[in-house]
Amino acid sequence: MADIPFDKRDGFIWFNGELVPWADAKIHVLTHGLHYASSVFEGCRAYGGEIFKLREHSERLINSARILGFKIPYSVEEIDAACRTALAAQKLTDGYVRPVAWRGSEAMGVSAQKNKINFAVAAWEWPSYFDPEQRKKGIRLDLAQYKRPSPETAPSHAKAAGLYMICTISKHAAEARGYADAMMLDYRGYVAEATGANIFFIKDGVIHTPTPDCFLNGITRQTVIGLAKKRGIEVVERHIKPEELSTFSECFITGSAAEVTPVGEIGEHRFTPGKITSTLFEDYTAEVQPKVAKRATA
Repeated sequence: MADIPFDKRDGFIWFNGELVPWADAKIHVLTHGLHYASSVFEGCRAYGGEIFKLREHSERLINSARILGFKIPYSVEEIDAACRTALAAQKLTDGYVRPVAWRGSEAMGVSAQKNKINFAVAAWEWPSYFDPEQRKKGIRLDLAQYKRPSPETAPSHAKAAGLYMICTISKHAAEARGYADAMMLDYRGYVAEATGANIFFIKDGVIHTPTPDCFLNGITRQTVIGLAKKRGIEVVERHIKPEELSTFSECFITGSAAEVTPVGEIGEHRFTPGKITSTLFEDYTAEVQPKVAKRATA
């Protein structure tokens, strides 16, 4: 399945209020969202038939659209239902769910006040965001050329398609150099995040993570911080300078796609996945897969 192009797959996609055959979920080449990035999206994972923190994802999607100046014509409850319907239509219990909303093709130009707001949900199998062998020993991150922009420059608190352009460029450049991903700095030169995941560092038993003031405060990030605090592990959210990287012993990234992934290298800096990373990986797995955890301990 992984080798099949996304436009050639079988099944159904929830598209503007109904399930349509996967191949028929099409938009016009002059869609505003394609030309001007007036599009927002979410990424959710389903475990055992349940979409983890679906309500939070749906609420964030609506808020992202609001930040971009448009209203999705469905409520949080209707978006939740559409996501569950799309997952069920693909006969998936474990999978990735992608709700997306965008301005249509009714008018072309920067202004799109009267363009229809479209909404769709697709679901597919996505076992691991990174190569499983790399993930076991800690993935390698390059240093990205581009920086996360100031909130005064871009709508950095929206999960907006346009904000990922520099992420794709950075990830491609990293992969060309043999890395799995890249770490990005922010517009001030502080450590920000990976191209699609938040980042955490550990020193002397304390977790340090960048303050999300110009990038997304990820739902997985919030979950992992909660799990760490439940364990009594201190979590410090602060601005982190890149020259501090050599002082940390462990590093990991978090995201709905990445889940909890250990990092073994960032440029010249080396890290060894240790007890805290392993504990939070296990705690997160138990949190998202309660049925699996219960069976394992029964």
